[in-house]
Amino acid sequence: MLKKTWSKGLAVLALAPMLALTACSAQGGKQPDANAGGGGQAVSTPKIKVALITHAAAGDTFWDIVRKGAEQAASKDNVDLLYSGDADGGRQAQLVQQAIDQKVDGIAVTLAKPDALKDVLKKAQSAGIPVVTLNSGSDVSASLGAFTHFGSDEQLAGEAVGARLAQDGFKHPICVIQEQGNVALEKRCAGVKEKEPNTEILYVTGTDMTSVESTATAKLQTTKDADVIVGLGAPFSVTLLKSVADAGSSAKVASFDLNAELAQDIVDGKVIFTVDQQPWLQGYMSVDALWQNKLGGFKLGGGKPVLTGPAIVDKSNASDVLKFAQQGIR
Repeated sequence: MLKKTWSKGLAVLALAPMLALTACSAQGGKQPDANAGGGGQAVSTPKIKVALITHAAAGDTFWDIVRKGAEQAASKDNVDLLYSGDADGGRQAQLVQQAIDQKVDGIAVTLAKPDALKDVLKKAQSAGIPVVTLNSGSDVSASLGAFTHFGSDEQLAGEAVGARLAQDGFKHPICVIQEQGNVALEKRCAGVKEKEPNTEILYVTGTDMTSVESTATAKLQTTKDADVIVGLGAPFSVTLLKSVADAGSSAKVASFDLNAELAQDIVDGKVIFTVDQQPWLQGYMSVDALWQNKLGGFKLGGGKPVLTGPAIVDKSNASDVLKFAQQGIR
């Protein structure tokens, strides 16, 4: 499955909602944090301004990792990084418009809800602002004006999970979607279901972890033959461990994405595996690609997405991954 993934794009071998953009980059010439990956002094090129605008929901630690990668690239590249996020597509579009109004030199944006962003991204094109996309929306990225996309193929990532579950003998997965209408999340569960047709979809309110826990608990209590429950993000999968215990279920927990707590749970055998899309790289490469474009008109990817995953993390390699997760790099 992973061989198939690399054939569809370039493998990367290098390396509360806001209504206003806020600067968060290091000043040029400062030494980057050696623990954050990379290193060396900032470049001597003129400072530029880049906006990174995500669909981050409050409390989702995944985006902290994306942001750290972006900040590391900003430190190296002498970039003023303006980071903002909003899970609502309309408000995310407003943030893109604010970046255009600030005359930034580049925009990196996620496309979880591309229909809400297509008009404002046309305005970015008209303003001559280069755009890259990351994390979600790889299939519509080019059509919306981005010169490249950094992320995992969500359908293939879901299929990798489904294939692994089938290989391990699981027959009745429950795939938990924390944000209805998010195209990337829908594709993940569709991929799982492609390989394991008995997969059920469960929608929860991802902005309320108490509700996530109670909804999943109720589902497990009424679905006695469910043998694995799949979270689509590390914080949600950690919460699903509580649901399994609350329900008195024997179901195992699998996951997408990664943080230090989830990596430790895999090491400890509490979570069977996760599929990592390497979000630190998504943030880093998005900012770095915009700097390279400003520097010499360079465009990575040849018009195709640059893949940062999927990469399976299980008990065989989780200890190695954990040390990076503890630094916030994975």
